[in-house]
Amino acid sequence: MTDQVDNWHKLARYDTNMQGELHANLLRNNGITVSLQPLSAIPGMNSGIVLWVESTDLASAQRILDTIPTDGAALLDEMSDADFDALSAAQSNPIQGNSIIDDNNGGND
Repeated sequence: MTDQVDNWHKLARYDTNMQGELHANLLRNNGITVSLQPLSAIPGMNSGIVLWVESTDLASAQRILDTIPTDGAALLDEMSDADFDALSAAQSNPIQGNSIIDDNNGGND
């Protein structure tokens, strides 16, 4: 019987939880099982995260992560006009309809 714990390898460490979770989701979308290890036991603490993958997926996971540009300028160069349009639309249209504003003026402007 083999010990399943020995089948996991450290793939990457990220300084922010969000960055690690984004990369983990990218790997999951490509069929790779990922385990996340937060670097803080305090909930909500953004202290970083480590990605672990099984030994059978290590090479493919590394290959996928190697395709992600780490330079912000390179990422912008690869974005299409449609990507920019989607970002602009998301930033200019905040969530509407569920906000309640009470300006205490009794409905009078």
